[in-house]
Amino acid sequence: MLSVAVLISGTGSNLRALLDAAADPDYPARIVVVGADREADGLAHAEEFGIPSFTVPWRAHDSREAWGAELDEQLRVWEPDLVVLSGLMRLLPPSVVAAWAPRIINTHPAFLPEFPGAHGVRDALAAGVSQTGASVIVVDDGVDTGPILAQERIPVLPGDTEHVLHDRIKPVERRLLIDVVRRIATGEIDLAAARTTAPS
Repeated sequence: MLSVAVLISGTGSNLRALLDAAADPDYPARIVVVGADREADGLAHAEEFGIPSFTVPWRAHDSREAWGAELDEQLRVWEPDLVVLSGLMRLLPPSVVAAWAPRIINTHPAFLPEFPGAHGVRDALAAGVSQTGASVIVVDDGVDTGPILAQERIPVLPGDTEHVLHDRIKPVERRLLIDVVRRIATGEIDLAAARTTAPS
């Protein structure tokens, strides 16, 4: 059984989807702890499912490295097999990536390497593309530059706003994440191999 830590910043919609999936006895992963960089609304999902949680406030630290050191310390209490960034709106410092790689994955609302960064949906609309997507990647020291584990195209429709398009991407993101975690747990995805293989 794969043990998973999930890190969030906001409402935790992907976290909720993972918790629902993991509630199925046949799902081969269990969430052991949820962490946040603030008093995030999504922590309520952990409480509802009886999952321990912790908060490492970003604003309580004078540097990204100091914040990362406390985050790493909290994760080591639980020693998860996998760390999932689920809407965590902070770049992990290199020390944390080095400590946990390649066992850190993240979702992104674009068909990477297209439109990396914090505004993938907005950037896709601004570029006037006819399609965007959702991706699940291994986290590295770059901004959405890690090996791609799964992705799917999503059309951009006439009249789409950032909110409307993002709402259409989110269910695909959740489905991909649930499937990727399952495939990691069953050995279908080898994260160490993925890390050394350039994405196509």
